[in-house]
Amino acid sequence: MSWIEKLYRTYENCEREIGNPNDEVPLLPVCHSTQKAHITITIDGEGNFLRAVLVPKLESRTIIPATEDSAGRTSGTTPHPLCDKLQYVAADYKEYGGEKDLCYEMYLELLKKWSASDLDNMKLQAVLKYVSKGRTIEDLVTAKILHCAFDGSEQPALANQRPESGSKQDKSKFDIFSLLPGGFDKDGKYKPWQADAFIRWSIEIPDVLHSEVWSDKELWDLWQKYYRSLKPDKGLCYVTGEETTLADMHPAKIRNDGDKAKLISSGKTKDKNGKIKVNDNCGYTFSGRFTTSDEACGVSFDSTQKAHNALRWLISRQGKKGVQSVIAWAVSGADIPDPFADTYSLVSGDTNEEAPKKDCYTAQEFGTAFSKRIEGYSKAIGPTDDIVVMALDSATPGRMAITFYRELTGSDLIARVEEWHSGCKWHQDYGNGVVFDGAPSPKDIAEVAFGTWRDKKMHIDEKLRKATVERLLPCIVDRTPIPRDLVVSCVRRASNRNGIERWAWEKALGIACALYRHHNTERRYDMALEKDRTTRDYLYGRLLAMAERLESDALRLADENRETNAARLMQRFADRPYSTWRTIELSLAPYKSRLRSRQAGWLYLLEKEIDNIICSFGADDFISDKGLSGEFLIGYHCQRSARLGKEGKKDQDAESMKSNEEINEGGE
Repeated sequence: MSWIEKLYRTYENCEREIGNPNDEVPLLPVCHSTQKAHITITIDGEGNFLRAVLVPKLESRTIIPATEDSAGRTSGTTPHPLCDKLQYVAADYKEYGGEKDLCYEMYLELLKKWSASDLDNMKLQAVLKYVSKGRTIEDLVTAKILHCAFDGSEQPALANQRPESGSKQDKSKFDIFSLLPGGFDKDGKYKPWQADAFIRWSIEIPDVLHSEVWSDKELWDLWQKYYRSLKPDKGLCYVTGEETTLADMHPAKIRNDGDKAKLISSGKTKDKNGKIKVNDNCGYTFSGRFTTSDEACGVSFDSTQKAHNALRWLISRQGKKGVQSVIAWAVSGADIPDPFADTYSLVSGDTNEEAPKKDCYTAQEFGTAFSKRIEGYSKAIGPTDDIVVMALDSATPGRMAITFYRELTGSDLIARVEEWHSGCKWHQDYGNGVVFDGAPSPKDIAEVAFGTWRDKKMHIDEKLRKATVERLLPCIVDRTPIPRDLVVSCVRRASNRNGIERWAWEKALGIACALYRHHNTERRYDMALEKDRTTRDYLYGRLLAMAERLESDALRLADENRETNAARLMQRFADRPYSTWRTIELSLAPYKSRLRSRQAGWLYLLEKEIDNIICSFGADDFISDKGLSGEFLIGYHCQRSARLGKEGKKDQDAESMKSNEEINEGGE
């Protein structure tokens, strides 16, 4: 139960964030949940209808009081105590064509019991007075928030869809259909329509400034106090070690509002009449060791509510809302570096931010920015602060599992993040101006290793992505080596540049080099060109880069924009370098002639460099046709960067001019 204890402590440390309107998913109070509201009904203190407005989608997330049953409500009919759908709050739901079971009486009974616990709360009493009138939908139709389909009957029903006829201005009056479009599914059943609208309340009372019930902290506390009074059963909480009220059910909606998967479940649910039923009556639930679920796992109501609320809030803040969620947090609530972000995201904070321009970018500037960011995190996190890294995944819609869990100290996390970003560092070009020297993210590695290029972007099977990310987590957190098959897959992808756009290939090339370098740390590859490194694969990579440079320069002179032979034959070159080099070298003849006529000095430098590389091969290395390892990509990338670098270009131009002068002097 360590994870739930850490989350419980995190909630306790971050209570100041409860209900923060700046959070997309706020940290919820205990006994509360969130729903997407569609309509706000405003009433006065006496329960009289004043007006109603539609809620914009961006403002629809609403904090509501909830019971354990209603928070996990799926297709059941358990009401929320205050804000709910028309099916619950409107007595005239059936009169206006509502198709589902009317749950008004259940809602009214719950609201009456709650309001009876504190007769002084005017907002609660006002809502009770209003819903008791039983004319909620009638008021909404009169206010032209809901719309009826007039078919000539005495009691018109709510329209299922927006009217097709009428002007654009007329259709704009039916804005409820932009929130709940209606229609029928393939089985002929109603899709979400205006009768499914979720209602929230605003109560205007003289001398009371705060009218919205969904952000009223007094109402939050009132509901918590009342609901706790309904749960007298006590037992040992495994989280706090105290005798307290145990939870009957544990919250869902962990990753998003539609998430039904639970981390803790005993298979115990309640039927429509509130009677507890055990789904698994064959002994599998408790493995035959216990007679009740509380004996197997006793967690207090407050502990599970706080832990799950904290988990939901953390997942939302870190933007990991997919089926697989990987989060890292400090129990103290301090900001920590995201261990699974690429270096660019870690430094800039967001890849959507404007990227630094290439002409003002230097690796030194980026390295300094990274060091400052890490230093900032080091100051914010104490060396002994508790850090938790956790991955969640669900194989079925109803159950969720923790697939990765590690507890670290603050100093450990900083050291391991820094080590990953320096050990897996390479020059990366993600296109759209995102250029940096650093490590890729596990998500990008998975795409390069196993993705397929389609519709101008990389696609990957979601299960394969999840499995790959999960395999990479220990590489970052536990410092384990990167799996060899991932390195080989990335190298194969980067070696085959045909059929994908250049930016995607450049991204694959940078990631493949980074992984190969990290996987072979003992070889100590430098990110700059190493002219004294004479291994066969490295030299062959340099040769390919030189051939590509020579041909591309000749094409540029003729204003031709097409792929070079070296680029087209890269995959074949990686498999059979010696025989393919002969093909590439022979194809360079016309391009050499073109350069010789217009840039003889530059051609002299290129040919001289090629000769130097070939002379660096061992006796039998050059004529071997054995396939190349990922090292040839490192040699290729370093040689290409050295020739294309700004300073390198200046040196080349200066050396070219000097050579031209020497040639001219020799000719004279």
